Amino acid sequence: MKKLFKVALVAVGMMSMGNFAKAQTKIAYINTNDLIQAMPELKTVNTQIDAYKKTFLDVLQGMGKELQDKSADYQAKQATMTDAVKTAKQSDLADLQKRAQDYQNDAQQKVEAKGQELMKPILDKVHNAIAEVAKEKGFTYVLDSSQTALLVSPPADDLIAPVKAKLGLSAGAPAAGTK
Repeated sequence: MKKLFKVALVAVGMMSMGNFAKAQTKIAYINTNDLIQAMPELKTVNTQIDAYKKTFLDVLQGMGKELQDKSADYQAKQATMTDAVKTAKQSDLADLQKRAQDYQNDAQQKVEAKGQELMKPILDKVHNAIAEVAKEKGFTYVLDSSQTALLVSPPADDLIAPVKAKLGLSAGAPAAGTK
């Protein structure tokens, strides 16, 4: 009988601890993509990234035009060229094409790095606001609903409105770049 009592006592204790642990865990969610799109700073960042990207596009267009011109010249004159000249021209065209491809890859990496650099203050601001609101409202975990498929999500646990308020954004603010 004592053994049965001890087992029952342990079982009740474990169930109580489980319920206590559940009571301590509060989970909320927020769509960070929607929040970032509502940030007025995003429009400035996008403008800066577009301007930076344009500097590379101008050079790439020049390289593309040069490649087209040289290729057309080669096509027009190849019948009259010697094998040695053809090989040299083909090598030049291949080299120019490789340089253009390398420049494009390098430019893409630089634009991505610049975008990350420019977005960092916005992302930090959003993250800090989410952390502050979660702490104020007693949430232990906050899921990003733009990254996670939420099958059940009560509206009361959506932090988008209080975080927008914390950031000074109106709840119905249109996304940056929309009218």
